[in-house]
Amino acid sequence: MPPSATAPSPSSALNEDMFLKAPGTQLFLNPPHILIIGAGSRGSAYAKAALSSTNSIVAAIAEPIAYKRAEFGRKYVWGKEQPELGQEFEGWQEWVEYEKRRRERERIGEKVESAIDAVFVCVLDEMHEEVVCGIAGLGVHICCEKPLATRLQSCVNIFKALQSAKQDTDRTVNGEKKETIFGICHVLRYSPHNMMLRNLVLDKEVIGDVLSIEHVEPVGWWHFSHSYVRGNWRKESKTAPSLLTKSCHDIDFILWMLCSPPPNAGSEPHLPSHLSSTGSKKFFRKERKPEAAGNATNCLSCPHEKDCLYSAPKIYHERHLQQGNTGWPVNIVNPEIEEVYNSAGAATATKQLFRDLSEDYTVDTPVTEVESRPWFGRCVWEADNDVCDDQSVTITWEDDPLLSENDVGPTLKGRGAKTAHLHMVAFTEKICERRGRIYGTKGEIEYDSTTISVHEFATGETKVYKPHLAAGGHGGGDEGLARQFLMGVEAVDSKRMSAADAQREFLGCDLEEAFRSHAMVFAAEDARTKRQVVDWKKWWADQVEAQLHGWW
Repeated sequence: MPPSATAPSPSSALNEDMFLKAPGTQLFLNPPHILIIGAGSRGSAYAKAALSSTNSIVAAIAEPIAYKRAEFGRKYVWGKEQPELGQEFEGWQEWVEYEKRRRERERIGEKVESAIDAVFVCVLDEMHEEVVCGIAGLGVHICCEKPLATRLQSCVNIFKALQSAKQDTDRTVNGEKKETIFGICHVLRYSPHNMMLRNLVLDKEVIGDVLSIEHVEPVGWWHFSHSYVRGNWRKESKTAPSLLTKSCHDIDFILWMLCSPPPNAGSEPHLPSHLSSTGSKKFFRKERKPEAAGNATNCLSCPHEKDCLYSAPKIYHERHLQQGNTGWPVNIVNPEIEEVYNSAGAATATKQLFRDLSEDYTVDTPVTEVESRPWFGRCVWEADNDVCDDQSVTITWEDDPLLSENDVGPTLKGRGAKTAHLHMVAFTEKICERRGRIYGTKGEIEYDSTTISVHEFATGETKVYKPHLAAGGHGGGDEGLARQFLMGVEAVDSKRMSAADAQREFLGCDLEEAFRSHAMVFAAEDARTKRQVVDWKKWWADQVEAQLHGWW
């Protein structure tokens, strides 16, 4: 029995009306069993998205922090009951050992717990390589949170591990050959808004051939201070450049719009010719610190705090906890704040929050200790962040004609010269509500996160579209990605489709495309740090081809 096919697929020619209404729940005869590795905000987001968009079963959680593991389990796995065997693990390695034992027990005829069909990898970015490589050979479907990894070499290692597993013709699960799909959580591809935008541009060709695109990622002024100045993604040496950790979504979106062939076109991707990038840490540095703040390193001991826009009490208490929000970003400061708020009340939760924000370091605190963790009450101008808070990337394509179908000669249709500009900027009112313009030979498109406006040169008319705005993160992209990935899982496991067909039909993106868009980010960082224009083909040959010889 196939799933109810009410959700638009990213790889099919689509009717505009499909984007204007809420997609239905996908119902499976044999719902996939899911393991979430990592009980943080992203793990919770995909658990919630999987349960709201399908009848899949979140069967287990792997998380080293006991409180987070128990809280996640109560919400998504075992509810009010106690966890059973196979439902909770202290880490991914523990699950791997359990799964090997479970399969051995099953092989000798024991009655065993249900197998895990699909895994969502939602650990810290720098852990993706060890987790994905560690489970690649187990014959489970994998969906990895973005970015794929924090270093190019790590991305290469993941690519090799997944390709090796796919090419292992001897791999079996319970005695059967097992094909699997791979998803990367580039969720911008899966929101109704962006799927409609791509449909209008590539399928409908409403503005003719695309000549250029301007795309803005507005991070948000206080969001940037939370995640990239005080938080986990503040240092490139600990995680990665902000272009990767924040905007690999956006590089992928641009390549999806301008590089990937239209649905069912069957042509090779139109690859860029060169790229450049500029950017720096413009604002969050000691030289910008207000004089009134003196030597303070923490907001709660700072004489300027009452007048400071980036005051931690203002951001975490006044803007969020005082308004009743115990979720992100407050639960990043303290994962237990929701339980404190619900069990002991707002006043007790407030006291706990202020204790957390008051944590400080001194001149005698070892640098390694300061760098080992976030300090959410610290002064934003005294922080040890080194990632860009304002960055621009320009990607250029040259003519790359292919022979037309009737062999009358080469055609530039969809493969003419074009340019893309990405601007990632911290200092915005909007938080992650992307906006931009696309310029074509027959018209122009303006888009934000809710509306698409198409202006036709010939008629002078502007048509406005308002795609369905789904609940959840990224304009419904979280839910869309979870739905599409699990539809692909079900299609392969039910043997209705091959893994390659399901990958293209339901995800519209394979491992090679996901790897390429990450490589583009690393190339852009080379361009920025070396202050040079990067020749894409040469960079690819030098940095990637040698390592992937025989794999690509």
